[in-house]
Amino acid sequence: MLHGNAGVHHLAIGGITVTALNEGVLQASTELVTGLERSVAEEMLREAFRPVPPRITVSCFLLEFAGRRVLIDAGSGNASGTGLGLARSRLKALDVHPAGIDTVLITHAHFDHVGGLIDEAGNPYFPNAELVLHEAEPAFWLDEANAAQAPEVRRQSFATARRALAPYLQKKLRTVRHGQEALPGITAHHLPGHTPGHCGWVLSSNGDTLLVWGDVIHLPAIQFARPEAGLAYDIDPEQGRATRAQVLDMVATDRLRIAGMHLDFPTFGHVVRAGTGYAFLPEVWRPGAH
Repeated sequence: MLHGNAGVHHLAIGGITVTALNEGVLQASTELVTGLERSVAEEMLREAFRPVPPRITVSCFLLEFAGRRVLIDAGSGNASGTGLGLARSRLKALDVHPAGIDTVLITHAHFDHVGGLIDEAGNPYFPNAELVLHEAEPAFWLDEANAAQAPEVRRQSFATARRALAPYLQKKLRTVRHGQEALPGITAHHLPGHTPGHCGWVLSSNGDTLLVWGDVIHLPAIQFARPEAGLAYDIDPEQGRATRAQVLDMVATDRLRIAGMHLDFPTFGHVVRAGTGYAFLPEVWRPGAH
């Protein structure tokens, strides 16, 4: 159900209340699209009545169950400048305080997902939270050799990831593997390519299931119909394309409800096959769905 705060949307997954939190919008460019001619990408955006250059929605999620408050991703905090950083105000409107977050599950360590982990002084913004992410993610971003060999365009990403993860490293960071339960009813689903440890989170409760798939899709008007299209942010573009093809086939075949950080808010829905590609069917709003 919709909340009075326009950037908040609740959905019940069994006994888990999942709240989508709109973090804002990231201005992008079709120059970032890979695996597809720029003119084709721009025409697809126009046909879908979307702006050119494109704007990418950013969201994160609050989970409430069994007395726990858990975030999936932390937004960008103050790391991005204009357009983003709204998740904190969404939480405040819900009367959810940083100290009340028990766990933060991270899909991957790009700035719009982990920048919100720290305050301006570099201290944990969520002082009581344990940070959980796939084991390949910190192994990549914290490796000195990887940082030293990174191209210029990616060096800021290394700096941001390392700064955001640093205060959680000593006692409050835990890694998981594919298929491992991170919390009761929440399982890691490794989705490599966008980053080495890019990870979705499968929520299962009372026979209901949701896959929060992180950044499988950045541009819904393009990548559902043309899954071969990637973004320049992908660390391993070929692996990213393979992962996207695999997960789209899986969720369409299994009729699995999904949510994504860059789908149109509030992001919940299903994927169906359409021609040689796929289409996204947004969750129909139902009064009392909370």
